[in-house]
Amino acid sequence: MFSWPSNYDSCFTLSGPITRDGVGLHSGEKTKVKISSFEEEGYYVSFADKPDQIYKLDQSLIGSTMLCTAVKLGKRNLYTIEHLLSSLAGCGMSYIHIQVKGKEIPLLDGSAIEWVRAFEEVGIKRVPKPLNFMREISKSKIFNKDNSVIAITPSNKLTIISTIDFSYKAIGKQTFIIDLNPKCYVDLIAPARTFGFKDQFQELGELGLIKGGSLDNALVCDGDKWVNPPLRFANEPIRHKILDLIGDLALVGLPKAQIIVYKGSHSLNALLASSLKN
Repeated sequence: MFSWPSNYDSCFTLSGPITRDGVGLHSGEKTKVKISSFEEEGYYVSFADKPDQIYKLDQSLIGSTMLCTAVKLGKRNLYTIEHLLSSLAGCGMSYIHIQVKGKEIPLLDGSAIEWVRAFEEVGIKRVPKPLNFMREISKSKIFNKDNSVIAITPSNKLTIISTIDFSYKAIGKQTFIIDLNPKCYVDLIAPARTFGFKDQFQELGELGLIKGGSLDNALVCDGDKWVNPPLRFANEPIRHKILDLIGDLALVGLPKAQIIVYKGSHSLNALLASSLKN
């Protein structure tokens, strides 16, 4: 039986290629992704119509953080990369090539678990080159945006303490604390799906967003109840916020740190990631 590592002491990559297709959350268009191992450290992307033009993903390529994380690759944008990157980083994997047919990563079921199950199908292998998968940090930092706050302080492991506070009774205030490693990422974070609010659908649709959202790939909150229960965890929303944070940190490397975040967002995560770039 496949077993994920219980620490980030080693770096892994895929033992073989995987392919998945689906719709993009915001574009609503069909898109296809092939993921395979790569000879260099990091996450690399090419488009199917120009396979030899390969971009190394980097924090400086982040172009938009409105309800998803997008990167600008040459003259194109690639949207909603955070769930796939979260699955890769959360599982301790690097040396990865992602080939995309389309302009958005498939949403699949709205979580990261289908990516994880795909990895398990082909297996993982240890990267032979010595590599510290996690990055050391030397000092504490704090950032705020409106009434949201994220703080980081050095540690010998990655601990995430995250809190959300919504007026919607179905969610309310939730806090989750996790000492992250590949095994607990797969068990406790990867299955958590993205979520949205029924009363915001019309406004988001008018902005050209969530065209691919459905009850099959997102939890929908309607005030004091969920439109499409059951939840996978009683506190699934806060776990998904941590999933997003891990994906947004993937491009700079998961830090050995304690991270405390209150009412996190992609834009707040990007502030922290940018500060860790160098």
